[in-house]
Amino acid sequence: MPEGHQGRPVTLTDSAARHVTRFLARRGKGVGVRLGVKTTGCSGLAYKIEFADEIAAEDVVFEDHGVKVLVDPKSLPYIDGTELDFVREGLNEGFRFNNPNERDRCGCGESFRI
Repeated sequence: MPEGHQGRPVTLTDSAARHVTRFLARRGKGVGVRLGVKTTGCSGLAYKIEFADEIAAEDVVFEDHGVKVLVDPKSLPYIDGTELDFVREGLNEGFRFNNPNERDRCGCGESFRI
């Protein structure tokens, strides 16, 4: 648990950790994955995820399965305790957020509310 963090850790499933590790190796650079939220969509908030090349001074850093997960302090209350998964369903694949804070999700699945 990061120093000073009072909430629940942000974690990854084995599948998500393997995907991030493989992608960073193929990319040839990167320190981990950055998770956050942005205001958008019909329910108010949407997840954002990107591969990170550096750790910002304000980032809260979690590490799970050898992968660093970086979260900006403003996003942390919304994704505190979230588990990041990577799933394949038919021809589609992508990250899935298992967030215990979610109270409602819009019909299109693009945004959520806590």
